[in-house]
Amino acid sequence: MRVLLVEDDLTAARGITMVLKSGSAVVDHADTGEEALELVRHYEYDMVVLDLMLPDIEGYEVVRRMRQARNNTPVLVLSGLSRPEAKVKALGMGADDFMTKPFDRAELLARVQAVIRRSKGFSQPTLRLGPVELSLDRREVTVHGQAVHLTGKEYAILELLVLRKGMVLTKEAFLNHLYGGMDEPEMKIIDVFVCKLRKKLALAGAGNVIGTVWGRGYTIREPSEHATTAAARLAELSAA
Repeated sequence: MRVLLVEDDLTAARGITMVLKSGSAVVDHADTGEEALELVRHYEYDMVVLDLMLPDIEGYEVVRRMRQARNNTPVLVLSGLSRPEAKVKALGMGADDFMTKPFDRAELLARVQAVIRRSKGFSQPTLRLGPVELSLDRREVTVHGQAVHLTGKEYAILELLVLRKGMVLTKEAFLNHLYGGMDEPEMKIIDVFVCKLRKKLALAGAGNVIGTVWGRGYTIREPSEHATTAAARLAELSAA
């Protein structure tokens, strides 16, 4: 997941960033409201974690302008303001959740993951695609109930594809998601990751659930019953 953190206190920002990265998030940081609005205009985020007390404009105004511009990126307000009026105003402006500082690390991660999951149309922490199941909280994948070992990058690619099912994702989108614009390798590395991911899923019995849209990128597709049955049989024979 890619998160935009809007926090002007650098010490607090470092701490929150460490928490989010422990949940395998790629984190961008803005220390003003105007910078945050500029970033959400140009980049696609899974979540915005927003402080209310910013040096230029209030966090409320950031949320208001985002929603006015029809930007539906989920917003979790993380603020030292604990009075009910602050929560009511933030939620009324269009924020999706509100937490007060100091916060519990595990709770912050759980809330971020829950809001992102709901925003993508999933109410449960497990995503299902035919025989494939992804556990978002544990970052684990099973096929036909059997665990499939994926690297961190392979899991992130599969998670992004499933969360954005029906969309064609470009290689640039994957690079952005995996590296957040920092020390990005050559684009062909995405083809390598996808090739390895496909092989692992096919050997486990999932068939070829990752489709290539030539000249555009990759997409996820529902495996047919025939394909998954044949792939499952192939996996059994390979293991014998």
